[in-house]
Amino acid sequence: MEDKDLQRLTEEISLAFFKVPFQHNATFNPRLKTTGGRYLTSTSNIEINKKYYDALGIEELVGIIKHELCHYHLHIRGRGYKHRDQDFRKLLKEVGAPRFCTPIHTASTKPKAFRIYKCVDCQQIYKRIRKVNTIKYRCGKCRGKLEEMQKNVDIKE
Repeated sequence: MEDKDLQRLTEEISLAFFKVPFQHNATFNPRLKTTGGRYLTSTSNIEINKKYYDALGIEELVGIIKHELCHYHLHIRGRGYKHRDQDFRKLLKEVGAPRFCTPIHTASTKPKAFRIYKCVDCQQIYKRIRKVNTIKYRCGKCRGKLEEMQKNVDIKE
């Protein structure tokens, strides 16, 4: 699917579900990492993450487009278009748009490894993703010396 196909699909969904034409641009944005799409209030354009279409198919793409069109049509009319607004939540239900997109697991969403540090004096444990300079930094509880216990332990949260 290319940008012109996405534009046509977005215009069709807008007419079918909202009964109002979509008069701006819908494009794929390869830089989106953690979201299915976004509505740009400054230009009224919609950007979609192509990875969601590739991984989950056309139905997920249609859901993301409906969600972004809810933002679009409410913003154009001057009504509450943000996630917390009642107008937005009501319109989501009316058109059957998802509030959140289905998460896809990519290399950028894998759990990060972290390091475990322990205070020599009070035994306080610290988990950090970045390496801590144990000469420069001390325990926040008792000001004792820190020592590294384990490296590269996977986070399971």
